[in-house]
Amino acid sequence: MPSCAVKGGCPTDYIAIALSILSFTVLVLWCIVPFIVHKVPRTKGSGFWIPVIQIVASFFLLLSLVISNNYLKLGERHWLRSCYLWGAWGEGPLGFGLLLSCRITQASQLYFIFVKRRLPLIRSYIFLPLILLPWIACAAVIHWMKPLSSRCHMRAQWTIPVITLHSVYIAILVGVTTAVHHIEFRFDELKDLWRGILVSAVSIVVWVTAYILNEVYDNISWLEVASRFLLLVVASILVVAFFSISSSQPLLSQISLRRRETREFRTMSQALGIPDSGVLAQSEPISRIDPNEPLDKLLLNKRFRQSFMAFADSCLAGESVHFFDEVYELSKIPEDDCVRRIYMARHVIQKYIVAGAAMEVNISHRSKQEILSTSNLARLDLFQNALNEIIQLMRTNLARDYWSSMFFLKFQEDSNLRSNEYELEQMTGWNFSPRLSSVHGADDPFHQDHLLKSSGCSSDTTTDL
Repeated sequence: MPSCAVKGGCPTDYIAIALSILSFTVLVLWCIVPFIVHKVPRTKGSGFWIPVIQIVASFFLLLSLVISNNYLKLGERHWLRSCYLWGAWGEGPLGFGLLLSCRITQASQLYFIFVKRRLPLIRSYIFLPLILLPWIACAAVIHWMKPLSSRCHMRAQWTIPVITLHSVYIAILVGVTTAVHHIEFRFDELKDLWRGILVSAVSIVVWVTAYILNEVYDNISWLEVASRFLLLVVASILVVAFFSISSSQPLLSQISLRRRETREFRTMSQALGIPDSGVLAQSEPISRIDPNEPLDKLLLNKRFRQSFMAFADSCLAGESVHFFDEVYELSKIPEDDCVRRIYMARHVIQKYIVAGAAMEVNISHRSKQEILSTSNLARLDLFQNALNEIIQLMRTNLARDYWSSMFFLKFQEDSNLRSNEYELEQMTGWNFSPRLSSVHGADDPFHQDHLLKSSGCSSDTTTDL
């Protein structure tokens, strides 16, 4: 035991490494399952790369702890053994510091979007490096001053400033989370923030305790082994409990590994519970389509909109109709329901408006900037100018070809068929006779008798039924 306590490679060390590998595997699966299993399209921007950065930071944190604390029994002169590479940079700016910075970035996004009701003033790819600068400065000073021992232990005069840096970032995260705690989030954003604060605070307490015990009782072998085991196990729990995909992509939180609901939400409108969103209902009202009517009025008909959308998709120009469809879903949310309107508006912006979006629509720079620089994401006319441009574009490029396409002919055929079935059902009705209850309309040999009864006295017919 004394030899492995100093040189590493104790049985408990390998158990801790196994737990860290398992936790990182769960973390990766947690992130990729929605994309592989549920075929969720990958979004661009911070909604995708911030969770990826968190995974990378988790990997560096675990790897740094393993190497700097010599879990693998590496020699002192081994090229991988560099206390300043792993103990200063890996555990700090590339590990725990990067994790906290990502969470502060996500919390600040929630603050701007739901409290200020506008998109963040500073882009995430700029804000995150700015938040990370103190960690980089701290690692650079440690690397320059060389305060670590041959076993990568840090003395008290250096431990206190480093732990203070950790505590300051947790305090910042607490402050931003407190600023958004009154928002009634539809998903798990607030719970994820508080969970990250709790887990990171507990982790710091455990790490400080382990470091102090290592410094004060450096000659006790079992304490050295136990503290080293505790460090890696706590870090493994941290990377799983701290990570959350819902803070950046709410829709994915509904179809991720922790989703317990049996219903799957394929669109943001379904996830937000917007009425009549999703597939067509059998009771959808039947209405005749007049090609002479304005296109924006025709698109309010859900069946026509889906037929027109299918035609546009076949022409590789479906983003305009999808944009109209989601903005129409947004219009169903009441004006006083600001939180749901903001969720839907942010979803539309990320999917259709921002540069390089998955289905970026062709609108003028002026309309795009009007949306991106808005001071109120919940306002009713946020997408009105862009919608006018999109309707004009569809009227010019798609509508004329649609009227002569097979999609419109099939739509007419289906509409006529449904209309005829509806009229026939209204005239004949269903027969509820106990003698032949499954027979309908003219196929019923007793049909004439029923007509005579019903035409004579409705009360008698009701009594017989």
